[in-house]
Amino acid sequence: MTAFTRVAETGSFSEAARRLRSSKSVVSRQIAALESELGVRLLHRSTRALTLTEAGRSYFDQLVRILADIDEANLSVSHLQVAPRGRLRVNAAMSFGIRHLAPAIPDFLARCPEVEIDLTLNDRFVDLIDEGYDMAVRIGHLIESSLVARRLAPLRRVVCASPAYLAARGVPTTPDDLIGHECLRYSNIPVGDEWTFTAPDGRARSAEVKGRLRVNNGDALRIAALEGLGLACLPTFIVGEDLRAGTLIPVLEGAAHQSGGVFAVYPHARHLSPKVRAFIDFLVERFGPNPPWDRAET
Repeated sequence: MTAFTRVAETGSFSEAARRLRSSKSVVSRQIAALESELGVRLLHRSTRALTLTEAGRSYFDQLVRILADIDEANLSVSHLQVAPRGRLRVNAAMSFGIRHLAPAIPDFLARCPEVEIDLTLNDRFVDLIDEGYDMAVRIGHLIESSLVARRLAPLRRVVCASPAYLAARGVPTTPDDLIGHECLRYSNIPVGDEWTFTAPDGRARSAEVKGRLRVNNGDALRIAALEGLGLACLPTFIVGEDLRAGTLIPVLEGAAHQSGGVFAVYPHARHLSPKVRAFIDFLVERFGPNPPWDRAET
């Protein structure tokens, strides 16, 4: 089962054998024996590619969860419970992952030399249990779920624009002024056409925004704002450097509603594996209540 999982992940008998510290012929025989035992073909083999059959894909999806449960069971009763070791599957949003998670990983791997990280970056909401992830880094508000969450850092949003845009279109002084502005909207959430602000009475209020550009990625919105296309409402982990450099100017300061955070989430387990615990502790230490992207100097 482990041999098949590695072949499915890598698309290669040779790479699977390398990861398993085995030989290509041994791995090939193991897969053939598994297919014979199951009575079904799991892989399409050709000189050009190695792909999963429909049965193979279904089997792989289930094996990822089963093997993770076996690893967890072994860890809970062995000496490995005290030492981070093994493969850690992590999911994170694209912008945060590229800007902050990826630069942190080399330091973590240096600290934990027996851990191997498999990092997937996308802006799609993934099901950790069904898709076999050990943990995820999520941004914003957490929905009700059976997952355990630990706060890694605060989340601060700012409305900002380039100096050229503000010089040409004026600086909004209240959320109501956004009606006359070109607003760059985030399309990956249901309320991307509404920005939330804090009213004088302390309550959150929404303002409808309009503009000619909608994008499903924060870094793409940042580029549009830098090019003077309009106002953007973005987290400081994306635009912190631009705010310090003055290439983006914050407006409506104090009005943008601050809520949510940067969280590590993981499936509930009675025995949290040392690799997950070590990585989350490392991220809390690295980011914390005053993360690098919110500091006056880095």
